[in-house]
Amino acid sequence: MWKPLLTASVLLLGASVQKAAAQVELAPWGNLTGIRTDGQLLAFGTSLRVVKADGRVTETGKERQRPKYTREGNQQLVTTRLDSLDFVETVQDAGPNQARVQVQLTARGNMPNSSGVYFSVLPPAATYPDSTTVEVWDARGAVLTKGTLGSLTLPSTPASSIRLVAPTRQLTISFGEPMPVLLKQETGKDGPHYQFLLPLLTGSVQQGQTAQKTFTIQTTGSIDRAPIRLTLNPAQPGHVFAGFGGNFRLQNPKNDPQVINYALQNMRVAWGRVEMPWQLWQPNQAQDPTAAAWQGQLHPHVRESMEMAQKLSKRDIPIILSAWSAPAWAVVGTPVNGSGPGPDGKWGNPLNPTNLQASYKSIADYIQYLKDQYGVDVALFSFNESDLGINIRQTSQEHAQLIKELGAYFASRGLETKLLLGDNSDSNSYEFMNSALQDASTHPYIGAVSFHSWRGWETETLQKWSAAAEQLRLPLIVGEGSIDAQAWGYPSIFLEPTYALEEISLYTRLLAVCQPLTILQWQLTADYSPMAGGGIFGDNTPLRPTQRFWNLKQLAATPQDVMALPITADRPDVSAAALGNSEKGTYVVHLVNNGATRRVTLTGVPATVKKLRVYTTDKARAMQKGKPVRVRKGTVQFTLDASSYTTFMKE
Repeated sequence: MWKPLLTASVLLLGASVQKAAAQVELAPWGNLTGIRTDGQLLAFGTSLRVVKADGRVTETGKERQRPKYTREGNQQLVTTRLDSLDFVETVQDAGPNQARVQVQLTARGNMPNSSGVYFSVLPPAATYPDSTTVEVWDARGAVLTKGTLGSLTLPSTPASSIRLVAPTRQLTISFGEPMPVLLKQETGKDGPHYQFLLPLLTGSVQQGQTAQKTFTIQTTGSIDRAPIRLTLNPAQPGHVFAGFGGNFRLQNPKNDPQVINYALQNMRVAWGRVEMPWQLWQPNQAQDPTAAAWQGQLHPHVRESMEMAQKLSKRDIPIILSAWSAPAWAVVGTPVNGSGPGPDGKWGNPLNPTNLQASYKSIADYIQYLKDQYGVDVALFSFNESDLGINIRQTSQEHAQLIKELGAYFASRGLETKLLLGDNSDSNSYEFMNSALQDASTHPYIGAVSFHSWRGWETETLQKWSAAAEQLRLPLIVGEGSIDAQAWGYPSIFLEPTYALEEISLYTRLLAVCQPLTILQWQLTADYSPMAGGGIFGDNTPLRPTQRFWNLKQLAATPQDVMALPITADRPDVSAAALGNSEKGTYVVHLVNNGATRRVTLTGVPATVKKLRVYTTDKARAMQKGKPVRVRKGTVQFTLDASSYTTFMKE
């Protein structure tokens, strides 16, 4: 019944994305990241910022505001707020390598301590060093001043444009009207850099005050088309990759079922994570939840969540059970349930230490009932993101105590369920694992190590997690996979090729760096949906897979029982991961090209492999099968298309 819809969706994907394609890349919080030319991003940064009289700066950034993002053709629109200012930012392609940016703002209240509101442009230090030539021009085209980025003295008279000339790039910012220009040197996480500040308003701001400014940004430069050499080492197999998985936390009764069914029928799902609605399972401590359940008194959401687990279990998909919220009797304070930090600035609630044994029994009763009534064996249990408090908060020591005590209680009940170490909100909070890692008495009850991939993508940070799993000799699981935890607030971004490419690029890096057992997509439901239409996010067109879905399906097509294999690339902008099983003669190479089209030579392919099948997903192709490539003496050569995800497979 799904096949006709699948065929139609391929056509819809190509048509809709082609229409939405654009060179300029805009983050949904309002910051430009560059202009993509022939597949390569010519990078620069922008932001909107408010500077207070005491020097404090507030600026747009990821997870800092609650913006809205939409697209209409080649025009992208962001609405957001800084302090008491409402911004409307409109960005559109203005010709080859050009972006036009219009910023409108309205003051909702007085800001007497403001010294200025700015549109800020950041030339990346790696591309634009101190020696970069800078020219500042007036409206007549005359040069007001010229110097280097590291020693420039800006004129006091208003300017109309700035031009930067670096060894490999050029960047020109033109203003719709003459204005003074400020240049600041600042230090960020990547080191020192320069910011050009272009004023939208100066001085204190009065309620009702408005402003509108227009800027045109043009960037040019050399495109990296140099050939890439990939080196595969099949002689050093690493950890097993069981396959791609998904989260199935039910939140939308109307739209979740269609997405879940489509995903389960159209891709191989290797692992699944479902919710334990603990707060609804036993809302009163004096209640016997199992007796109530056998009497038909299950809360509808508990029943639906158990049925979801059963649906996966019947497909032989291992189950991770996670609790987001606890009943009021099980925690200290009034449950916050994800509504934000409390008066103390902290998220979530800690477990009530006087009721720990009752909490352990309640959780075990749920798992036992799920097994007895629905035939589901729970492989692993966790509190979701308890390092942060979504919505149960723990310290590292409390997390270790939970593993030790709840794990022992599970064993005393004859349950084989183990606990996840971590299940953290991102990889940055790796120290949360330390107490359990250092306490050997917790180790018998840990079944796997887990983190969520929302933040902390630096290789050194990710390696902390693979090292922890290696220390325990246990699998590593990416419990929630994706790239922007706030994207539910601006779901139009899910249709952008840029978002799809960044997401699959991260997964490829995770496979290579972390060697996880599985990556669980957040989610394979209508929440953060890889599908469009069908009423999802207000889109009432027919249900169809997006580019993100095809990326996930292509990754999920990785054969079973393969192990991570070392693979290296001698050029940037390509993410590579390899997996294989020498006994079965099965090998897979996943490549994400974040740059221009270039030739690739892959060496180290096992002698038994003579031909590789090829699949490609990009803004116009949906896991399209290409012409097989031949392998000669362990080497294969091919062309890797710009801004694409390509998989080479030998089964």
